[in-house]
Amino acid sequence: MLYLRHQTKHMEAQSTPINYLPIFFQMIVAMGFVVLTMVVTHLVGPKRKTADKLTPFESGIESVGNARQPFSIKYFLVAILFVLFDVEVIFMYPWAVNFRELGWTGLVEMFIFMGTLLAGFIYILKKGALDWE
Repeated sequence: MLYLRHQTKHMEAQSTPINYLPIFFQMIVAMGFVVLTMVVTHLVGPKRKTADKLTPFESGIESVGNARQPFSIKYFLVAILFVLFDVEVIFMYPWAVNFRELGWTGLVEMFIFMGTLLAGFIYILKKGALDWE
């Protein structure tokens, strides 16, 4: 009896291809939807190509010069710094919700966290990372 119970448990733990059938079905439906949507929009969509439609533009501003010309990396640096500080500020929301339960220990820890953020911001300012030329 013990052997039979062990064998039955072992058989239940094994996965069979039939268990993956819903996953395969969903993948096929998703890929079919993508292909069908692309084909239908290609067939039904307008095909009038004018000079205005074929000119590249960015946010309604006409492009000037070659797109492959070098430009300052400052834009990306500022964007990365924004994301970094924005993500760090998100950590303040749980503290703000629970600050009464955290007591003085939570307050001191938040001041340490804010001090670390302020030190990083002062370092960035001293390095001139936010200075535009």
